[in-house]
Amino acid sequence: MSQLTFSLIQTQLHWEDKTANLQMLQQKIDSIGFTEVVVLPEMFSTGFSMRPQQLAETMQGPTVQWMQATAARKKIILTGSLMIEEEGRYYNRLIWMLPNGQYGYYDKRHLFAFAGEDQHYAAGNKRLIASVKGFRINLMVCYDLRFPVWARQQGDSSNTEYDILMYVANWPERRSHAWRTLLQARAIENQCYVVGVNRVGHDGNNIYHSGNSMLVDAMGEVQFEQAHDECIHTCVLSKNTLDEVRSKLPFLRDRDAFSIL
Repeated sequence: MSQLTFSLIQTQLHWEDKTANLQMLQQKIDSIGFTEVVVLPEMFSTGFSMRPQQLAETMQGPTVQWMQATAARKKIILTGSLMIEEEGRYYNRLIWMLPNGQYGYYDKRHLFAFAGEDQHYAAGNKRLIASVKGFRINLMVCYDLRFPVWARQQGDSSNTEYDILMYVANWPERRSHAWRTLLQARAIENQCYVVGVNRVGHDGNNIYHSGNSMLVDAMGEVQFEQAHDECIHTCVLSKNTLDEVRSKLPFLRDRDAFSIL
């Protein structure tokens, strides 16, 4: 039976303090027993800051190097987003770091204009679907959650494109109802597991985050949720269980065919 072990780290973040955040996250990661994938929040090294000119790094910078070293030492896949500078542009980039030092990345497609993110960062235009142990994982960032077309299962109606939909976030408590509802909706409409990892606590703009990190199954049932408190939650996802749901309720076969330009 194909299984995949995920660890979700819901934590407070030190505002714009990369050294403190990496030290804190290192301790939390080191405290985890057996796991295969460790998920960190959006902009885990700084918080959701609009100062990439001062804080962004290149893909050869210290935070990416820390991810490589940590993934190799712990023999895990490590993922989360951070500020990246590339050819004079800034990206809110999710990195999927493998234990052998190789990586894939996804640049956040939907920039949160309400907070001015579109004024400081460039939008991505390609999805990243990673593969591990027979699971295909569609990787997304925060505000992408509000746009179901971008996450929709595509391709031949006889097949599914991915098995897990993952969001890393700095999603404020004042809109937590939308966060919780949309995570469940994405699971139901795409018949997949959904993993949502959010931060907790106040950021540098005094915006409070309640976390509500969640694991949702393909029926939309919440298997795990934690509000307000820091936590590390490790869970095991079953490919057989997912396949059974899709076989008994083959709703995806009736989905609309489309492509994103």
